[in-house]
Amino acid sequence: MTRSDYYQGDETREKRPTFLKGLAFLVILFLFGAGLIFAAIQLRSAEGPKVATVEPDPLTVSVMPVRLAKEFRIDESFSGLAEARRKSQLGFSSGGRIDSISADVGDRVKQGATLARLDTRSLGAQLASADAVVEEARAAHSLALNTVERQRTLKLQGHVSQQRVDEAEAQANTSLARIEAAQAQADTLRVQIDLARITAPFDGVVTARMVDEGAIAAPGTLILELVEAGHLEARIGLPAVSAARLIPGEMYKLVADTGTVDAKLRTVTGVIDADRRTVAAMFDIENSGNLAVGAVVRLSMEREIDEPGFWVPVKAMSTASRGLWTVFVAAPSEHGWRAERRPVEMVHSEGGRGFVRGPVQEGDRVIVDGLQRIAPGMPVVPRDATSADASNEG
Repeated sequence: MTRSDYYQGDETREKRPTFLKGLAFLVILFLFGAGLIFAAIQLRSAEGPKVATVEPDPLTVSVMPVRLAKEFRIDESFSGLAEARRKSQLGFSSGGRIDSISADVGDRVKQGATLARLDTRSLGAQLASADAVVEEARAAHSLALNTVERQRTLKLQGHVSQQRVDEAEAQANTSLARIEAAQAQADTLRVQIDLARITAPFDGVVTARMVDEGAIAAPGTLILELVEAGHLEARIGLPAVSAARLIPGEMYKLVADTGTVDAKLRTVTGVIDADRRTVAAMFDIENSGNLAVGAVVRLSMEREIDEPGFWVPVKAMSTASRGLWTVFVAAPSEHGWRAERRPVEMVHSEGGRGFVRGPVQEGDRVIVDGLQRIAPGMPVVPRDATSADASNEG
């Protein structure tokens, strides 16, 4: 080993901490901890920890006296549509070229009025030919009848046999059948000509027009849509319990955007719709006035629910566990009033109030606002507030 190799290994040798360095580190750590303790003692209040010994001032809260009720009434509203009693989609039973359409959207038409026609010139020519065949058959029948009379006369005189008479009568019957067949053919053409025009089946308003003159209409093609005017009905869905209270034949008030209309209950289906879970009630609107087809109408009904409880504003309740709610009551104590929590059950809610039941007595003062500042047992000063949105009796 050379001298240069010896010095190189000595420089790369790992340096280890000594006893004096460890002792110096412990002394520094001790001095730092002692400084922290001294600072904490200097900053500590001479009076010691502060503990509240004076009761806070009572919080002024708005309260509402409880008025218990054995039952309550609610107003229910159910919506439906005002519909035409009859609505027809009109078309031709046979195809052809449309010759004329005499009605347009919005036109009011009378029953029996002609609304559209097909080109019937071909049918007219066929009808003329069929009428000629009828006349020809009648002439042949007349000749056959005369032949029968002559053959019968000759039979009485002994010039012909009974066979000749029977043959003449058979020819007369055949010619009569030909008359009836030709007449039936002519009548068929007359029916086709009559069906080549659309007439209004009832008084109504044309609400749709699908084609114009000159178009080729296939059998059953929709040409016009007609809605009955002046006779409206309303179909309203109600829960089964509410529908059972309706009386067929009675008059009811239906409210629409254009005002109130009178309607007579025609029938209640008594069948619950599987999708909507409602029962349909059909009303005949007596005085439709300006009520348009398709307008929304509403039926209002009052329902009495036999449940004891009381009304409180919704803002006076807070949620609790297991589907319950809580209210705070200003209860009297030895030194004034304190807030007490009472669990209640929601029976019905509408608008900004709810009908609840629970361990609350007549005259108890329910705190109606500021619940976020109240804790159970807190001293309060009750101040009468306005009642709920409606009277407590419902």
